[in-house]
Amino acid sequence: MTADPATPSASVGDRGAQRRAERLATPRLSREQRTMAAMLRIFCDGQHAQAAKNTAGLCEACEALALYARQRLAGCPYGPDKPTCANCKIHCYGPAQREQARVMMRHAGPKMLWRHPRLAIAHLIDGRRAAPEKPRNKAG
Repeated sequence: MTADPATPSASVGDRGAQRRAERLATPRLSREQRTMAAMLRIFCDGQHAQAAKNTAGLCEACEALALYARQRLAGCPYGPDKPTCANCKIHCYGPAQREQARVMMRHAGPKMLWRHPRLAIAHLIDGRRAAPEKPRNKAG
């Protein structure tokens, strides 16, 4: 049984997906997504060199983390004002994914300056910004 596109629940879901896609298209979040993808490629090349890779150059485990990170980034309540995760007051990653990201960033972070200097410097500058106040839930 398929959902009727005219039903309110289907359109609400579609609007939410569209809103998340628009949010990822902002310059700040787009750059954050590119930074995460670059770090994952560096990590996967260094740690999972023998694993089967997809077209993005990632093994299955790293691809899963990339998809998870993209979903979390798209749903970030801060939107374009998002601080770096290290400075964030809202921790939206689960414990296992947080640990995976920490290990990946610890490996790839130092290599970013050589392989992706613009992304690395932008990320360092973003990390110096103070985190904004937690966004409030909007009623209605």
